[in-house]
Amino acid sequence: MPELPASVRIALWATSAWTRGEELEDALTSALPDIDAVGAGVRTLDLWRDLGERTVLVALPASGDTTGLPGCSPDARAAAVDAEECLVAPGLGALLVPTWSTFGPPGATGPDAGTRLDWTAYDCDPVPIHRVEALDPRESTRLLTTTVLEMTAQLDALGGQPFDAAAAREALPKPGAWALPEELPGTTLRAITFAASIGAAAAAGIDGPQDALDSRTHHRRLDLLRELHRVAERALADATNAGVVAVAHPRTSR
Repeated sequence: MPELPASVRIALWATSAWTRGEELEDALTSALPDIDAVGAGVRTLDLWRDLGERTVLVALPASGDTTGLPGCSPDARAAAVDAEECLVAPGLGALLVPTWSTFGPPGATGPDAGTRLDWTAYDCDPVPIHRVEALDPRESTRLLTTTVLEMTAQLDALGGQPFDAAAAREALPKPGAWALPEELPGTTLRAITFAASIGAAAAAGIDGPQDALDSRTHHRRLDLLRELHRVAERALADATNAGVVAVAHPRTSR
């Protein structure tokens, strides 16, 4: 699976391609270099552009937290929450939700085996563009930094080691491998980098070995790590959408 959510990459690259008059194929090649096959549903992006859409936003919902996900049907919401990511056409009011799968015999390599990414379209409520234009990646970073400090203090108070150091390092996204448009402003790039790194570290803590002395401490630690992960995902979505606006309107970007 990509170092950054596929929807984060595609939102930025599709918007960049539209702004520069390039084809969707160019955006997909840049956004998904490590995906072996992409289903035809992604062509819905061409339809969005033909209908006048000029930006592609991202939402990163999770169970119990659909912040940033536009109003939509229960089926659409369930699919987006299950995928934990989706693309949004703000003006048209539409979603594209990814589904991951693998193909080929177990253990096989080469052109007959790999990772496949399919997309399903849903309707949703339009997103007022002024809400997106008001996003400030510096504010997202500030709020996430505050949360990191607060959560770190609470985790320290619980004692033990909430993160497996090796697992956390392995989980951290590798900026050099990220596929992001070069016109992305530095402030936004730093906000995306920070949010993705914190989210990956929190996920490593959730999924890694636990050394809590008792059940209460164990569950409290997991609650804190899950909250940190949720806040990091919100910050990543906000920073990405701020980046989309900056890429689409470079003269007014921060």
